[in-house]
Amino acid sequence: MPTVRIPTPLRKLTDGQGEVDVESGDLRAIVTELEELHPGIGDRLLDDNGELRRFVNVFVRDEDVRFLQGLDTKVESSDTVSIVPAVAGGS
Repeated sequence: MPTVRIPTPLRKLTDGQGEVDVESGDLRAIVTELEELHPGIGDRLLDDNGELRRFVNVFVRDEDVRFLQGLDTKVESSDTVSIVPAVAGGS
């Protein structure tokens, strides 16, 4: 089963879990499964058009899915999916 790494700001939706095991498939199916398991997380990841929000970065096999197939990126059973909120800063 693939593992999804949940960032600290979203852990309140996963009962504090830092990692969640999900079924293999594409990233879109995994987001759907996460929403079923932990209601509200889908809204944090996807915009009103069902696409990844600009400020959410998702990596599969350490590759940014925006440079792969986006939500259609295949996720194998041995893969790790990392959700990384964008960080802004500077002065």
